Amino acid sequence: MRRRDFIKVIVGSVAAWPLAAHAQRPVIGFLRSTSLDSSPHLVTAFRQGLNEVGYVEGQNVVIEYRGADGQLDQLPTLVADLIHLQAVVIIANLTAAFAAKAATKTIPIVFTTGSDPVKDGLVVNINRPGGNVTGVVFFNDELGTKRLELLRKLVPKAETIGVLVNPANPGTRAEQHDVEEAAHAIGQQLMVFNASSDPDIETAFATLAQRGAGALLVGSGSFLFSKREQIVALAARHSLPASYPQRDYVAAGGLMSYGASIADAYRQAGIYVGRILNGEKPGELPVVQSTKFEFTINLKTAKTLGLEISPQLLATAEEVLE
Repeated sequence: MRRRDFIKVIVGSVAAWPLAAHAQRPVIGFLRSTSLDSSPHLVTAFRQGLNEVGYVEGQNVVIEYRGADGQLDQLPTLVADLIHLQAVVIIANLTAAFAAKAATKTIPIVFTTGSDPVKDGLVVNINRPGGNVTGVVFFNDELGTKRLELLRKLVPKAETIGVLVNPANPGTRAEQHDVEEAAHAIGQQLMVFNASSDPDIETAFATLAQRGAGALLVGSGSFLFSKREQIVALAARHSLPASYPQRDYVAAGGLMSYGASIADAYRQAGIYVGRILNGEKPGELPVVQSTKFEFTINLKTAKTLGLEISPQLLATAEEVLE
């Protein structure tokens, strides 16, 4: 659905431009399967990337924002709307990119994803994607074992650790498999919970509390990311130490995170969109891997949970929030 309130906040006066203005500037479609309200920092990062290659929203380019609010059946309609507006390129998260790819073979699509785009079927080759699709990979689902390792260092006495994943996320199966193998190798008990809705998340936390889980590992993916404030609040309510895939969870009050910077991935996607606007073909632009990783600890949350963090572990963190 179209979020006009979001556009007013993010775009300001751009939302009031007459439609005729679109004819004077190339139109970029910014498409997400989740709520736009959860991603203003990604918009900012995307704009930064555009600016680095000479494109400024409101001056020489128009950005049309669309978010499905988790209603994936709405994505084809949103893509059709962007096509109707003559978008010359579409930037999309993974699920939205599939919908865009199904709708057009000509409009360039730049995706951001935390899983393998070749295995997922978005592109045929990393170095030479072919067709009208390319993008940025941040491989968050491959970092689950590292997050488990760090969580065990923070909560070494946790006999059982819960794992919250979204089964609809393409990278979940591989991420869950790696975490389960790592846990089995060290004798760590896990409880895995699938969550693809708000009630699923509530039920998972209630069950974790009932069964006495000592900690929680939250999986990657846009759905869980969009629900980060709810997840962090529930972890606090149940006094459950939790490890997350992005810094944004920690900024919202979560205990710790380790993962790729999604904001940096969107900045790089903005650069790619600008290069495509300058005439480069998406099929000839290699899928780029984001190499910025962040280990963040929230000391205030640790104190609230009664956890003592060793100086050695603190020294390895890129950022410590107090």
